[in-house]
Amino acid sequence: MENRLLDVAGPPALILMWSSAFIAGIIGVGAAPPMLVLFARFGIAGALLIVFALLSRAVWPRGKMLAHTLVAGLLMQMVQFGAFYTAMHEHVTAAVISLVQGLSPVVIAVFAGALGESVNARQWLGFGVGGVGVGLAVLDQPAFSLPGLLLCVVGLLGLSLGTVYQKRFTPALDPRTGTALHVAVSAPFAGVMAWAGGEFHVADPSRFAGSMVWMVLVNSMGAFLLLNTMLQRWDTTRVSRFFFAIPAVTAVMAWLVIDQPLRPLTISGLGVGLVGLVLASRRAPAAPAAAERPGIAGRQPVRA
Repeated sequence: MENRLLDVAGPPALILMWSSAFIAGIIGVGAAPPMLVLFARFGIAGALLIVFALLSRAVWPRGKMLAHTLVAGLLMQMVQFGAFYTAMHEHVTAAVISLVQGLSPVVIAVFAGALGESVNARQWLGFGVGGVGVGLAVLDQPAFSLPGLLLCVVGLLGLSLGTVYQKRFTPALDPRTGTALHVAVSAPFAGVMAWAGGEFHVADPSRFAGSMVWMVLVNSMGAFLLLNTMLQRWDTTRVSRFFFAIPAVTAVMAWLVIDQPLRPLTISGLGVGLVGLVLASRRAPAAPAAAERPGIAGRQPVRA
């Protein structure tokens, strides 16, 4: 029953929660410097997640697994969001950031071989089509700085490499303790960077508080608990393909909530990206076992 619920409700919930993070981030960075936003987000969410893990008697990693957990957390949290939030501060729109992040399935697929996972021709075609869709939509954006674009690429690599690293070195990690450690280890780094840059002024306390509540409860806790649960139970290519849908959902949310425009080429690119999602999500049918093939009855089936 639990697995069935995850199969049905997990993907749309992850897409909606992840997409909303870009909107909350734009609002938060508009009210306070990016590293202060991250320090508050990581600090509050980390404390709540640690309490949650303790109360639920989750198993904590030790030794090498603990070290690997911290590395994965820094990549997926500090590197990803540090780059993306700084890009927001450089006036890169939520739609552009999500579109660049939409390439993560392609990057993850490139490294999937390190996990012993296979990617068939139909999925590679889907990844390629999805990447073209992302590119079209990005080209339709009015203008943004080269540093902002480079920051988006850094954020993309943080998410993609962190996902692969986590699946490779901590596949059996409890999602509750893993998520808590991922967030908690990133808080001091964000705090040091905020202190070094003198970024402790909140221009709009009400907007800052509102965005923080959403980012902590929905994004840092809800979305990452769900993502880490999926990574524990499913392979990385299956999980990563859902990120092709996030740019379209983010663009619509940005249009509705913060009045960012939707242009024709952007809509076309988002549509192409969704086609890539469908292709990437379909596996080729499994070949029949040897004992079931005509003309070879009685032989022992070959196991992969």
